Amino acid sequence: MVVEIVAGILASSLALLSDAGHMLTDAAALAISLAAARLATRPAHGAMTYGLGRAEILSAQANGLTLLVLSTLIVYGAIVHLVSPSAVRGGVVLAVALAGIPINLLAARILGAGRRHAEDHGAGEVRSLNVEGSYRHILTDLYGFIATAIAGGVILATGFDRADAIASLFIAALMLRAAYDLLKASGRVFMEAAPAGIDPAQVGNALAAYPGVVEVHDLHVWEVTSGFAALSAHVVVRADDDCHELRRSLENLLEERFHIHHTTLQVDHEAAPLQIEVAPRSETQ
Repeated sequence: MVVEIVAGILASSLALLSDAGHMLTDAAALAISLAAARLATRPAHGAMTYGLGRAEILSAQANGLTLLVLSTLIVYGAIVHLVSPSAVRGGVVLAVALAGIPINLLAARILGAGRRHAEDHGAGEVRSLNVEGSYRHILTDLYGFIATAIAGGVILATGFDRADAIASLFIAALMLRAAYDLLKASGRVFMEAAPAGIDPAQVGNALAAYPGVVEVHDLHVWEVTSGFAALSAHVVVRADDDCHELRRSLENLLEERFHIHHTTLQVDHEAAPLQIEVAPRSETQ
């Protein structure tokens, strides 16, 4: 980051300065992600009955917001440089960008392994949004270095200084895309929407179609944190069926078919039909 700041000032390169600013947010994002991951491992206690798992979602949202703000600033600076381009030293830009690519490749490989580990220990294909947010920062940096290297080569070959501003716009576009994905995913968790890949209607139909089930209502499916889906429902079963055995069977169904392990099922018997006995009329003497 320091090298990019110095080189960006000396070379009058907005692309290098933009990427340096992004690397500063990378450092903060990684620190926040590490702190959130440590908090998430703490057991539930006191008022925090689910533990501190949503600290990871807060971290993902913070990462998304920093990407959004920084990309907006970069877009503004790029427009200014497109209108009034300054002389850019393409050789310096190219050298710094080429030096940054292998560093970011290594960081992306490390965090990529973390994403796979989180996926293997999560539910289905759900990844940790915390690790995902850190990975998006590093991946954006990698693409930014590649775009900056191309811009430096173009400036060296043709003298087209606006290539530096165009590379900055490309970096900003990548950041905006990553910010949108992170804010959307973390927002779904905070709004207690059903986890991605789980259709509540399909879950309800599967429960209602199970032998012995008469009715399913008050069905709620939400995500406590990434990879931690929860479900609650009221299930009505036939009057002569074993409600405890049916509850266990439904819980197994939810685990095996939908990968929902945290369930709360209220199971009741349907009301027995009302039977009225009419006493025979007595014969009068």
